[in-house]
Amino acid sequence: MRDEGVEGGRPGAGERNLPAPMEPRNVPAMRESYGYGVAGYPDYAEESELAATLRYFIGIAWKWRTLILGTAGAFLAIGLAYSFLATPLYSANVRIQIDREPGKIVDNGTMAPAELGGAEFQKTQYELLKSRGMSERVVASLALDQNASFTGGSTGLLRGMIDLFSASSEPTDEAEQQDKARSQAVRRIQNGVDIKPVPASRLVDIVYTDPSPLRAASIANAYADAYVASNLDKRFEASAYAKVFLEDQIKQLKLRLEESERGMIAFAERENMVQTNDKVSIAESNLAAANAALGQLISNRIRDEETWKQVENATAINLPQLLTNSVIDGLRTQRNELKRDYEEKLETFKPGYPAMMEISKKIAETDRQLATEVATIRNSLKAAYESSVNQEAQMRQRIDELRADVLDLQKKSVQYGILQREAETNRNLYNDLLQRYKEVDVASGVGTNNVFIVDRALPPNSPSHPRILLIAAGSLFLGLLAGFGSANLIELLDDRIRTPEDAEKSTGLPILGIIPKASFPNGLLPELANPRSGVAEAYRSLATSLQFTTDTGLPRTIVVTSAQATEGKSSTAIAVARHFAVTGKRVLIIDADLRRPSLHTKLGHDNAVGLTNCLTGMATLHDVVQPTDIPNLWFLASGPLPPNAADILGGTHVFSLISVGLEMYDLIIFDSPPMLGLADAQLLGAAASATIFVVGAGDARRGMLRGALRRLQMARAMTIGLVLTKFDSRQSSYGYGHAYGYGYGYEQDGAEGGQTKRSLLPSFTRREAKSNESEMV
Repeated sequence: MRDEGVEGGRPGAGERNLPAPMEPRNVPAMRESYGYGVAGYPDYAEESELAATLRYFIGIAWKWRTLILGTAGAFLAIGLAYSFLATPLYSANVRIQIDREPGKIVDNGTMAPAELGGAEFQKTQYELLKSRGMSERVVASLALDQNASFTGGSTGLLRGMIDLFSASSEPTDEAEQQDKARSQAVRRIQNGVDIKPVPASRLVDIVYTDPSPLRAASIANAYADAYVASNLDKRFEASAYAKVFLEDQIKQLKLRLEESERGMIAFAERENMVQTNDKVSIAESNLAAANAALGQLISNRIRDEETWKQVENATAINLPQLLTNSVIDGLRTQRNELKRDYEEKLETFKPGYPAMMEISKKIAETDRQLATEVATIRNSLKAAYESSVNQEAQMRQRIDELRADVLDLQKKSVQYGILQREAETNRNLYNDLLQRYKEVDVASGVGTNNVFIVDRALPPNSPSHPRILLIAAGSLFLGLLAGFGSANLIELLDDRIRTPEDAEKSTGLPILGIIPKASFPNGLLPELANPRSGVAEAYRSLATSLQFTTDTGLPRTIVVTSAQATEGKSSTAIAVARHFAVTGKRVLIIDADLRRPSLHTKLGHDNAVGLTNCLTGMATLHDVVQPTDIPNLWFLASGPLPPNAADILGGTHVFSLISVGLEMYDLIIFDSPPMLGLADAQLLGAAASATIFVVGAGDARRGMLRGALRRLQMARAMTIGLVLTKFDSRQSSYGYGHAYGYGYGYEQDGAEGGQTKRSLLPSFTRREAKSNESEMV
């Protein structure tokens, strides 16, 4: 409800009733951190990564469709020109079969390594087919180096141009000419042949391409024949080389074998080494015999010693050794007879009787003979024992001598064994090489091969190059790829903010409004007053979004700034102020650009006095405020331009001005100067409740925008969102144009004959705009 003391819609100079001071307002929730959104704003569902990627690429393709289609057309034209200017080429195909190594009639009959037909073997064969030696065989077999049309003919327009501009001098010598012709023929064969293995088989296609179909077929067949012959020659060469190598090795081994055997025999003769067999020497045999004899002598000595010990101290003659003696046995018999005869005659005669004395003498003689015989036997047994002891000692001494000889022989046998092993090794090597030589000699005459020609080449009926449809399709594809790559590269290198999504991704702040690009032939205010204007509808959407930016609703003091000039900052400030004034709020718009003010020009007011007069204390607010033609909208011009704008804005007068202004007005909007490295916008942003950052589509750059927002954040300014101006959905990509495009104005409904208003607001403000417009009405 408007105060009665206000005349003409402006606070009067006399007495007036000002609105009661408002309760301290809650400070809007600050952003948690730069680039991470605004606290209190709901998170909107993000589309899937695949959908976003598809939208991005479709958008790039649509935006740069002229560049992409132009590049594709250029590539297609080049491909078609090449197709019609290229020399027709014909490809002849011969198919061969490469089997594994053939079975050997004689085992180990070749020195070549045995291949098992695996991937390594097949790869080796393919590389051999591509070798220069194979091309030289073909040239020699068909005498292609003497064919002037083959060695000197051009294979196409490009090759002809290269030959035309080449500065090589022609050889004058006939031999040099022949070498050059041969080299050209070999190089052309190598460039024209193509080896194509048939998958999952042992078949290989040899394809040769030439301008002449007959010559292509003949060269392809010659190439296959050359490979078969080369494979056989390789086997014969390997066998011949093996024979020469084995002969040389056999001669060397024979000499080494003879030398090692002579050295072994000379060592045995020098050391008197004789072996009875392969394992036992004479010294070892003697030692074994001596050990056996010693055992026997020990047994005899033990027996003789036992016998001697029995008879040595015995006094009777009843020992077995005595009783078994025939002499003692006879003397005992004789004594027994004499004793019996003496006993018999003792009955008749007395002991002194001569006959009795004679018998006694005979008995005594017999006893003497017995004693003598016993002594003789004892001496013989003692002699036998002593002889056994001597023999045992001698045998032991002999064994010691033989053991020393054996040890010495074993020491010599070490060196002898070395010589013997060397001779045996040489003998085995000699025998093996001799056997291998005989096998190679037999196998060299066997001409087996593992390469076969399956299908010979026939002259082709149609050219294989150029294929116009394939070249055109490939050129078109490459052109589209190059065009799309160029467009994508341009997009990556271009850091200008063009779409709302670019602005949100670069700053992390929400888009409060999107202002379409438009011209104002009659000025901004008439355009905003036109309800059919798309710009007016866009600014109404912006004003609606501002009412939901903080927890307390619409901020009462707003600073409108931008990174640089001419981004639509002043127009945005005027449009927002006008909208809220029309809805019934008392709005004061202040031109705070003390360096290059422009609001007085757009609003048609005087700039003689204004903000600088208030901030310097030369005037009060109600003395310098100017009413406008719009109800409830007042204007405070910048006033005289000071030399030190930042010093004036940095004082406490700005806070005093805001405090006084909020007592009289519902909303104060500052048109701040752009950042541009100046501190004015930072000072105003720190004093106001909220800051709106205006971004001109196609004008602002990411680095400049982030730097400006970072400076506002350092000044503790509350940046509530972005306003994207000069947005042209027709020039943006498909995705952006579809999501943020506008279709403002009215369209006729032919069925009802009336007018239906159609508003294509951004999806995140459409419902809020409808609800708030009803409230503001």
